[in-house]
Amino acid sequence: MTALRRHRELTRIWASDPGWRRPFTTVNHTDLGRMFLLAAIVFFAIGGVLAMLIRAQLATPRSAFMEAEVYNQVFTMHGTVMMFLFAIPLFEGLAIYLLPKMLGTRDLAFPRLTAYGFWCYAFGGTMLILSLLAGVAPDSGWFMYPPLSSVLGSPGINPDFWLIGITFVEISAIGAAVEITVSILKVRAPGMSLARMPIFAWYALVTALMILTGFPPLILGSILLELERAFGLPFFQPELGGDSLLWQHLFWLFGHPEVYIIFLPAAGAISTILPVMARTTLLGYGWVVAAAVALGFLSFGLWVHHMFTTGIPHMGLAFFSAASTLVAVPTAVQVFAWIGTLWKGRPGMHLPMLWIMGFFATFVIGGLTGVMVAIVPFDWQAHDTTFIVAHLHYVLVGGFVFPMLAALYYWLPHLSGRKRFFKLGETAFWLIFTGFHGTFLLLHWSGLLGQRRRIPTYDAGSGWEVINLISSIGSFVMTVGFALVVVDVVANMRLAVRGMRNPWGAGTLEWAMPTPPPAYNFASLPAVAGRDPLVDDPHLAVRIARGEGFLGAPRDGRREVLVVDTADATPEALLVLPGNTALPILMSAATGLFFLSFLAKIYWLAPVAVGLVAALALRWAWSLGNRSDQGLQDVGRGPRLPLAGETQGPPAWWGSVFLLVADATFFGSLLFGYAFLWTVAPGWPPPRYIDWTWTVPVLALGGAVVASGAIRLAERWPGPGGTGFALSATALGQVSVIAAMVLLLTMVPAPTGHAFGATAAVLAGYALLHGALALLFTLYGLARLRSGYLSAQRLTEVRIARLWVDYGGLVAVAVAVATLAPGAVR
Repeated sequence: MTALRRHRELTRIWASDPGWRRPFTTVNHTDLGRMFLLAAIVFFAIGGVLAMLIRAQLATPRSAFMEAEVYNQVFTMHGTVMMFLFAIPLFEGLAIYLLPKMLGTRDLAFPRLTAYGFWCYAFGGTMLILSLLAGVAPDSGWFMYPPLSSVLGSPGINPDFWLIGITFVEISAIGAAVEITVSILKVRAPGMSLARMPIFAWYALVTALMILTGFPPLILGSILLELERAFGLPFFQPELGGDSLLWQHLFWLFGHPEVYIIFLPAAGAISTILPVMARTTLLGYGWVVAAAVALGFLSFGLWVHHMFTTGIPHMGLAFFSAASTLVAVPTAVQVFAWIGTLWKGRPGMHLPMLWIMGFFATFVIGGLTGVMVAIVPFDWQAHDTTFIVAHLHYVLVGGFVFPMLAALYYWLPHLSGRKRFFKLGETAFWLIFTGFHGTFLLLHWSGLLGQRRRIPTYDAGSGWEVINLISSIGSFVMTVGFALVVVDVVANMRLAVRGMRNPWGAGTLEWAMPTPPPAYNFASLPAVAGRDPLVDDPHLAVRIARGEGFLGAPRDGRREVLVVDTADATPEALLVLPGNTALPILMSAATGLFFLSFLAKIYWLAPVAVGLVAALALRWAWSLGNRSDQGLQDVGRGPRLPLAGETQGPPAWWGSVFLLVADATFFGSLLFGYAFLWTVAPGWPPPRYIDWTWTVPVLALGGAVVASGAIRLAERWPGPGGTGFALSATALGQVSVIAAMVLLLTMVPAPTGHAFGATAAVLAGYALLHGALALLFTLYGLARLRSGYLSAQRLTEVRIARLWVDYGGLVAVAVAVATLAPGAVR
């Protein structure tokens, strides 16, 4: 097969639908990555406009530009848009676009999940923006502290938009994290071991795992606060056994890792771009990977430093203060590795390098002020002042926006296939750099002079007037710079001449394909022998185009990629990906209907929406698999491999594992909240506990043991008789678990009367939901068995069901003990 014929055939197989249907049915990672990036940039522009309104209000004392009510909505939405609708989705878009290309494969492991995540993000973000246009945007701050955000502080619908919209958006983040994690671990080029992965992939992997463990506490907090607002469950009301500090703990359990979730992808971009600009290799690759992993771990032990002024015991203050200063160590390791890379190389001051230099100057200031506010006595003075505003922006803009602009200009030739001709980027850099420091540097000073943040106005004679005027002028200079970036990028993408394939002389695989990239990325999949494949083999791109790698012969119209061993990337299986479909957008619309039913207080719509989601999910899953064993497949270059569905651990199984990691973090946060209220909140003990009974734990434990044992027999007794009998026994065990949780719910005291009843009801409801999910997975396995989709080799559905059955049983037993034990020992 000639290279041209191969290109045409692969394009036919992998191309998105033409015309207006393309964005609504595409599951191609290149299209979806661009869509994520474009949407994130649009939301960044909206957040920037809101920032300009804030600075216009604060430019002069006693300003009448905005009323206090409008100002509260504007500053709340500015923080919300920048944190939730810009920063994380921009990382997702960059990772979705780049990772398959860097990893030497054709797409991500779950293309439809990527599309579903995008539409959840787009719909949820649009819901929030529409609330602003309608004048009912959230107005309690992007941190939504109760009681400001409770019915007592905000009786209107404003906080509901935040709670429901952000939860909707975070479905996208969880989905993208599962997608990125499984793809990095299992869908790579043969030979690309963990030690040979591009450094950006390591950062993306750590970030995705942090999302899976960092976002569930906030999702839980949002659900609890919405339940309080909608149904009166008093999780945050001290007079009924709740505590508003519970929200702060849950929020900052997410909020501080969020800072590093934002920083780490930017650091990954720097670690990728800097060696190329310096014409050398990254110094201390292993140390940089270790530093990224250490930052991921340490970031989860710092949340309380946002709460130093809330009355934390002195021992806790000392511990979290020490941990907050310790986090500077892995950050410094990365910075010194970057400096060492520059030292051993010959850096050229191209535009991406200019942005990286701006990052160094800005982020180091933000890091130093971060160490300052980690010291308890200083934090008591600077807390909730504009000093914190300045520190936050130095870390987030300096540590994320500047590196992302470097990434934009570095990968722009890849996106467009053109070389830069118009040189507005350098002018834009200096406008943004000087405008940023003009905006935020002096705010450190005004904070030390006592200016509080989140205030709509201030009096003349306070000493802050000149600082705020200069800051506002700087912000508008910065805005002009960002506008020039947009003009420069659009002009160079549309009007510049065609450029060479690898203009930077980089060694990573994304530059081994035509630019802009074809729908299939690689005509054949390369075998990798080092960290810089294009340096090791300058003719690799030509050999890939000739079809000399794996999967070089298109067949049967199938979208094929390889599944590899996690550690050493030995080929394990052939994965056939699904084609274009409208299922993701339909399922996200059904998910949105569920959230809108709570927003509009039309609660009968919620079960209808759940039914629609379940039906679409079943249709989604049913379309996969085969009714007969396919045997070993020819993948080129010698080895013959089984299909992924005929192996022990296919990507779908790994996806369930990491989804359960997020789910277990959610449950752990719920148990933490229960223990926190029990031990710290006022108004405890409650008027009454649940009376001890052996019925609930016996039903839960017995059902869990039966279900867990039977689902294992389903794997060992393949065939319609053995597997069918074992799955039926599993279903009976799950019925017992569900009955135990239903009985427990009938015993819970009135959930609106005290926080104990509220938390016990949520715990039992959580266990009931997971018992029902495990039963659904089991019944689905039975249906697939009867339809011929299961055999001794094809047991993916059973193995996935086993994960959910085991987890559901453990949760039910834990919930039974946690809710009944207080009544037994009182």
